[in-house]
Amino acid sequence: MITAAKYAAVFKLGLQNTFVYRWNYVLRAVFGLIPLAGTVFLWRAVFAEKGGGMQGYTYGSMVYYYLLMILVSNLVTPTEDEWQIAADIREGQINSFLTKPLSYLAYRFCIFLSGRLVYTIVTILPIALIFFYFRDYVRLPSELSTYFFAFVSLVMSGLIQFFISYSVSMMAFWILEISTVVFIVYSFEYFLGGQMFPIDLMPAGFQAVMKWLPFYYELFCPIAIFLERLEGAEMFQALAIQTFWLVALWAFARFMWKRGLSHYQAVGG
Repeated sequence: MITAAKYAAVFKLGLQNTFVYRWNYVLRAVFGLIPLAGTVFLWRAVFAEKGGGMQGYTYGSMVYYYLLMILVSNLVTPTEDEWQIAADIREGQINSFLTKPLSYLAYRFCIFLSGRLVYTIVTILPIALIFFYFRDYVRLPSELSTYFFAFVSLVMSGLIQFFISYSVSMMAFWILEISTVVFIVYSFEYFLGGQMFPIDLMPAGFQAVMKWLPFYYELFCPIAIFLERLEGAEMFQALAIQTFWLVALWAFARFMWKRGLSHYQAVGG
């Protein structure tokens, strides 16, 4: 109970700090819809030129896919967590955690949860308006179980993104500036995670490789399940692989922390 109360206090502190920048979140969400508009116009032109569907996608289902991509991204994608963790390391702020009975990983996870909650609260209205505007393209799952499995995958996708972000941030123990590493990882996530285009539009061989990489499970997997494009044995296989990556990345995050501390030279703080 004492441990739970301790991390609940961290969560509340994260909420207070994040609400200070709530208008930043609103503006980021609003202007983040601009790429969606460009994507919609692009795929409209593509489907008009092709004159039909593409790998089971129609223009309407493609628009719906990107609407879900924006929603899921807002729910689970870390925002500036890498920079904050790297700053803690670089400026010696983690010194205070080394002398207290507090897990830095659990501390940062509480901050991540509070940030996602605030971001969702302040951005849900503009996203809801976009969904309403494109309501003719919205198709809900036909099976109740689909909601459950999509939610399970969504939770795991958020945890996977957090552990990747945390692990990348640990590079600050060895290098002064991690921005290059962050942008490299982000590029892989953007291209291989389904943000640029649905993964199942690619050739079968490419998809087979992607399903064994963690990027596939950061955003695309829960969306594909919700759209009922992953069903039956294929869906359960995807959930099993996603579970594997969740556990592996959690273990890797802990490993990076321990290895980083062995190289850490306390400064400041």
